[in-house]
Amino acid sequence: MKNFRLTEKEMNTLAERYPTPFLVASLDKVEENYQFMRRHLPRAGVYYAMKANPTPQVLQKLAALGSHFDVASAGEMEILHELGVGGEQMIYANPVKDRAGLKAAAAFGVHRFTFDDESEIDKMAAAVPGADVLVRIAVRNNKALVDLNTKFGAPVEEALGLLQKAQAAGLHAMGICFHVGSQSLSTAAYEEALLVARKLFDDAAEMGMKLTDLDIGGGFPVPAAEGLNVDLAAMMEAINKQIDRLFPDTAVWTEPGRYMCGTAVNLVTSVIGTKKRGAQPWYILDEGIYGCFSGIMYDHWTYPLHCFGKGKKTPATFGGPSCDGIDVLYRDFMTPELKIGDKVLVTEMGAYTSVSATRFNGFYLAPTIIFEDEPEYADRMQADDEQADKAAV
Repeated sequence: MKNFRLTEKEMNTLAERYPTPFLVASLDKVEENYQFMRRHLPRAGVYYAMKANPTPQVLQKLAALGSHFDVASAGEMEILHELGVGGEQMIYANPVKDRAGLKAAAAFGVHRFTFDDESEIDKMAAAVPGADVLVRIAVRNNKALVDLNTKFGAPVEEALGLLQKAQAAGLHAMGICFHVGSQSLSTAAYEEALLVARKLFDDAAEMGMKLTDLDIGGGFPVPAAEGLNVDLAAMMEAINKQIDRLFPDTAVWTEPGRYMCGTAVNLVTSVIGTKKRGAQPWYILDEGIYGCFSGIMYDHWTYPLHCFGKGKKTPATFGGPSCDGIDVLYRDFMTPELKIGDKVLVTEMGAYTSVSATRFNGFYLAPTIIFEDEPEYADRMQADDEQADKAAV
């Protein structure tokens, strides 16, 4: 799978119509990522973790494809409701729920919840009596980019007790969920967690509690990310095989976020200043750490930078536009000499970027345009058709 990447010509043409910085999202790429997962992990239905990228057109595309949605707040439920997504297509997967979120869940018909602590039971039972609940367990994965199990997940030995208490409060004990952590590059953590979950299902049956659903969370790596050495198809197929073996009669769900949209968005940004500091040139861009590059801080991610030009490449430092010294994006990056007004392209900007951007120093948030709505998309499709016709001759 190739990631979505504008050509230099497409970038510059779009920049003639839209002032930088701006994001360009490809709905075709989102669909390709969705269909890839459904093909290689067919046993698991999809709850898209919309926190990764809540661009309305992305949400509409996924809903049209049949995706459900992982929501964490009243705000996320409201966005989906306004787009025509029903509560039956959502899971309130924040283990700690606030009053506004529970009120919204009741109003919009969200009936499925996850929790990991006894203190949540009465809150859920009061807001949505009879709701379906899954207890989230803590699992181990030392190789995950972001370990979510330090904050979330009940100890395994407490899981069934929590489900019993939920059932006693009038809730429907539906199943088990876990999350192995973000950007997990191995099947080992999934396989271990599946074995733990299988035992919990068996123990629950002995207690007279029939569990029907398993949620294996997210954590799948960004497909086709630069520098990522993982066979994603083989990884998904191995997990699917274990699900078939261990849970042949169970409804299984997954919650991809980063995987679904990480490679579907590019950033176009401009050089707004140049300077020489020490031995290196510095290039100041009109987007920075407080904008779409916020994922450098919050998501521990480095985004591929593409500079154009034919001159000799030398190491340079790139910074953002804010008045904060922390706003440095790349160091010792090899690039041809750039000048004010030059455009640079950043790929893999689809997950945890614009969603965590701020208005620090008053800079405007970069808007998102949809590539398929632009003339460049039609030009690319025509060129691909012409190339295919030539190859067929």
